[in-house]
Amino acid sequence: MRSTNAGRSPECRILAIETSCDETAAAVVADGRHILSNRVASQIELHRRFGGVYPEVASRQHVLAIQTVVEEALADAAVAHVRELDAIAVTNGPGLAGSLLVGVNLAKGLAFASGLPLIPVNHLEGHVYSNWLYPDSSPGAESSASGDGIARKQRSGSASEQFPALILIVSGGHTELVLMEGHCRYRLLGATLDDAAGEAFDKVARLLELGYPGGPAIQAAAESGDARRFHLPRPLMRPGRRTERQPDAQVSPLPTVLPVHGEHRFNFSFSGLKTAVLNLMRQLEREGAEARQTQTAADIAAAFQMAVVDVLVGKTADAAAEFGVKQVCICGGVSANGLLRRAAEQHFAKIGLPLHCPPLFLCTDNAAMIGAAAYYRQSYAPARQHAATGQRNGHDAEAAAQATPRDFLDLDVYASLPLVDSMQR
Repeated sequence: MRSTNAGRSPECRILAIETSCDETAAAVVADGRHILSNRVASQIELHRRFGGVYPEVASRQHVLAIQTVVEEALADAAVAHVRELDAIAVTNGPGLAGSLLVGVNLAKGLAFASGLPLIPVNHLEGHVYSNWLYPDSSPGAESSASGDGIARKQRSGSASEQFPALILIVSGGHTELVLMEGHCRYRLLGATLDDAAGEAFDKVARLLELGYPGGPAIQAAAESGDARRFHLPRPLMRPGRRTERQPDAQVSPLPTVLPVHGEHRFNFSFSGLKTAVLNLMRQLEREGAEARQTQTAADIAAAFQMAVVDVLVGKTADAAAEFGVKQVCICGGVSANGLLRRAAEQHFAKIGLPLHCPPLFLCTDNAAMIGAAAYYRQSYAPARQHAATGQRNGHDAEAAAQATPRDFLDLDVYASLPLVDSMQR
């Protein structure tokens, strides 16, 4: 039995499970676009005392929460039994091994008991497809996004079918620029050489004793800070002169960014920026100032946040121009940062290039994005996989053709975004 909407064909409904880090999440997504339910059990308060995610605590909490979260997601979507669905999707990497194991084992059990196909999903691809969801279809979309004006403005839209698209994935563990040439077709342009942007936010927040998680803490402190008081480097960039401050104090202008050419043109590095903050704090202390004094900490936070945003938007703009993309998508936990969203919106609106950022409730880890990615991977990847299988010989080709996801679904803690073979050469 399939639920239907007026004027629409029967939906393909997928139950998605996400437990890659410290969020226990489950969702039901229809046709890769419509969120029928989206449940997330956060562990932030458990990990706050540690200043970061404690892997063993995270995996144990997943065990305690996963059944309830899945049952609530099914109930919200009016699904009486798993067998009413079309497939089950689960994140199998990258992430924390103990956390991934909880979600994968439950998904395998549900697929075995129901006979439904099981679709393994790369967590990064899930973030990519958070831009393809229709946020208004989520029961909690209005309240979840109500704190951000830009999120409200964009809530009615999502990424289009126009390719190539440029994707900036920016989170606690990843910072990557990806050229998306079609659904499930990616070319990696650049990535971080050391710390990811989100990791740098966490570490600088810890240095300034602002609390955890670092992204929201830095953003909150920076609201009362002066980003011009301290100068911090823009790693792997050559910044020009900063333009005059705009009348609207909430919109911080970008500098004239001169891209770095060569092998690191689209790569990122934030470890040195974090060290520059530490050296600045030590210098202030040698001069008799207290770096963690409220106003000084706010100014440092503002300068750091501005430096990260300059690099992210500058390199994204450079890549967009280089490859002539038709739209730009920013996703991942750091895409919730208000300054990043405003700066990107300001730049791409000026040049008339469509920009998509998920609303806040789809920026951080969630299962709806996993369901969306599973739908598109199930729809677009099999043809290419079949073509590749046809090139094999004998028994290997026959075995590959008969294999199902349940035969090879393993954890991949260090997985990277699945790239098109021809683009890896």
